[in-house]
Amino acid sequence: MTYKAPINDIKFTFDYMTEFTELVKAGKFADLSDDLIDAVLNEAAKFAENEIAPLNRVGDVEGAKLISHNNDYNEVKTATGWGKTYKNWCDAGWASLPHNPEYGGQGLPGILAVATTEMWNAASMAFGIGPVLTQGAADTIENLGTEAQKATYLEQIVAGNWTATMNLTEPDVGSDLGNLACKAVRDNEGEFKLFGTKIFITYGEHDVAENIIHLVLARIENAPKGVKGLSLFIVPKFLVNKDGSLGQRNDLEAVGLEHKMGIHASPTCTMEFGGNTGATAYLIGEENKGINAMFMLMNNARLMVGTQGVAISDRAYQHALNYANTRTQGRRADTPKGKMTLIKNHPDVQHMLLKQRSYTLASRALCYATALNLDLTQQRGDEAQLNADFLTPIAKGFATDMGVEVASLGVQIHGGMGFIEEAGAAQHYRDARIASIYEGTNGIQAMDLVGRKLKMDNGATAIRHLDAVLTTAEDIMQADLPFGKTAYRLKDAAKAAKEATLWLLAAEDSDLPLAAATNYLRLMGLVLGAHYIAKGAFKAAGKIANDSEYLYLAQFFAECLLPEVLALKKIVIDGSETLLQAPPTMFDI
Repeated sequence: MTYKAPINDIKFTFDYMTEFTELVKAGKFADLSDDLIDAVLNEAAKFAENEIAPLNRVGDVEGAKLISHNNDYNEVKTATGWGKTYKNWCDAGWASLPHNPEYGGQGLPGILAVATTEMWNAASMAFGIGPVLTQGAADTIENLGTEAQKATYLEQIVAGNWTATMNLTEPDVGSDLGNLACKAVRDNEGEFKLFGTKIFITYGEHDVAENIIHLVLARIENAPKGVKGLSLFIVPKFLVNKDGSLGQRNDLEAVGLEHKMGIHASPTCTMEFGGNTGATAYLIGEENKGINAMFMLMNNARLMVGTQGVAISDRAYQHALNYANTRTQGRRADTPKGKMTLIKNHPDVQHMLLKQRSYTLASRALCYATALNLDLTQQRGDEAQLNADFLTPIAKGFATDMGVEVASLGVQIHGGMGFIEEAGAAQHYRDARIASIYEGTNGIQAMDLVGRKLKMDNGATAIRHLDAVLTTAEDIMQADLPFGKTAYRLKDAAKAAKEATLWLLAAEDSDLPLAAATNYLRLMGLVLGAHYIAKGAFKAAGKIANDSEYLYLAQFFAECLLPEVLALKKIVIDGSETLLQAPPTMFDI
């Protein structure tokens, strides 16, 4: 089955689940109009459906291949069609969409970039993941680079002629960045030579762009130990001459290509820097401030990886829905004699389809709301920034967890065929699984939520969001609309979430919030997701042709999925201490 971009659901999110359309109409985004937004979405949909989606199965089967050139250097050959489609993507202007016009960008809001990123990744996650890191690198160079660095790199990256990577992880060093061993040695001219190995580098080597700009975290000789001694460097695959042309190849190469569970067409490389004389590297930002610079890149990537969760959810849902409309199994009493029942008419399959659709809607709203708050930081200052900071780990963690859950449901809906690769459902599950690990595992997102984001203003931002849920519940309660028990379930969930939040803020044992973190992140994702759907349905009632569909989805989420929050509250408050009481020998081997 091919991919159909969910334009109606994306517009519903813009128009009713977030403030975006209202702000556009109020002139808060200069030169942006409904017509321009529609044009961007529709053209992106065409490109995703017609040019990227056909690559998905090809890329999964062929994968990427590491090729050695007479032991001189290694290169990566991407799957059939990858290079041509990437060039077409750049020529159509998609690479430049969210970037600063000063460097050739179109200056469109980040929320639009998130919407198009969803389409690229739903069409083929292995294709869409490359531009995610390139966009983050461009933002980092623009914010921290010298004027010379900006002049050298930004226009080419913004245009998509050069791609970019993020190099953190090393062998035996995962998220514990303080133990990184990659070394930067200062040369006689005040520049640096880099020596070290990085692993799991997405699009670390490939043949789709002219140059690859690596952002590499390394330690300058004699720098302090731990994360306080890390610096960030620009390390290009090809050095750049003063006139902007490409010079000699730098001393770096891909020495390995990972054989992954999914996203086979995305080249995930082991990169060796300085195998001979040292890789020429340029410091970006201040010495020993690399961890701060890298988090600028990672925060952008975390939102975009959350968007990948949305993308794979929608793709898996579409795939399952198509199958449920063609596959017959069993015979219900209301099925005409002599015919079998389409599985979409069985309550169990309907339940799974509704869960897929609801989790996708909720995840999309979380990611788009986060992006919109980032767009509004200059207009609304601290409040928008606090909202974005608070929502980012929830959006990343919840959306990617739901991506796995929705893709798993897609396999289940296919029954035995779901376990067969040719049916296609298995690929979505395999592709989805990495997103909850990328850019800080979801356990790290949860710890960030309870350890930093919840406490950054003593819980005020969290409580403000939960108060908004209560306001939506009150609005629905006063409305004459077929919402069932939605308002009551929203109130119950918001009160339970407040109780869990206050308990976390008051916890004296620092391990208790860590034990509660993953359950609390899911709790907040469910509460806020239900709220966005209900708010959107309430605002859209009587204004769109399919308003009854969203009214029903709000009721389904509130009555069939949201009660989980009450159990999660008990697990957070009562279960966290139990978790910490596990005997020390339980995990010995």
